[in-house]
Amino acid sequence: MLTNLSISLVNMLFNRQLMKYIGPDGVVAYGIIMYVSFIFIGTYLGYSTGTAPIIGYNYGAKNTDELKNLLKKSLRLIMVVSISLTIISEITSKLLASIFVSYDIELLELTTIAIRIFSLSYIISGFNIFSSSFFTALNNGAVSAIISFLRTLVFQIVLIFVLPLIWGLNGIWFAELFAEILALIVSGIFLVINKKKYQYA
Repeated sequence: MLTNLSISLVNMLFNRQLMKYIGPDGVVAYGIIMYVSFIFIGTYLGYSTGTAPIIGYNYGAKNTDELKNLLKKSLRLIMVVSISLTIISEITSKLLASIFVSYDIELLELTTIAIRIFSLSYIISGFNIFSSSFFTALNNGAVSAIISFLRTLVFQIVLIFVLPLIWGLNGIWFAELFAEILALIVSGIFLVINKKKYQYA
């Protein structure tokens, strides 16, 4: 819920900053990134949503061995998929951009660079999405909401305004990556401090 509620606000702020630093072309590039990113992020969302009932069932049945196994295998799988998707996105960035803006060379170049920078976040976002879903499956909506709220709203909003002061336009594209890094730290902390309570490690 928090993720979906924050999307519109974050998009508006992204667009505001892009209009300030580069103009309409930046908004176009960001729109393309959103279309493209959902293909990649959808993989993490699908896996996290699909495994949640299995995790919830084993937690309810107090099957801690299987819970440990699910967490371990999920983290390994997400790591492999994250690396693969990031590499694919980097390699195909120009092709993906050209699907939308092949008519404008400058816009194509801008969008290609933006996709390449933004795509670096894919290597981390899968872990954060899974962590939030994992705690939902463990019936801990508070932790899940905190991870989601910080990741999709707080960190992104702060970084959208701070990073451009350091790196200009590229700082806007890097905001997603740094938000995911901060969220990963939060996810890791919650996984560590709750492992005895839920016995998943």
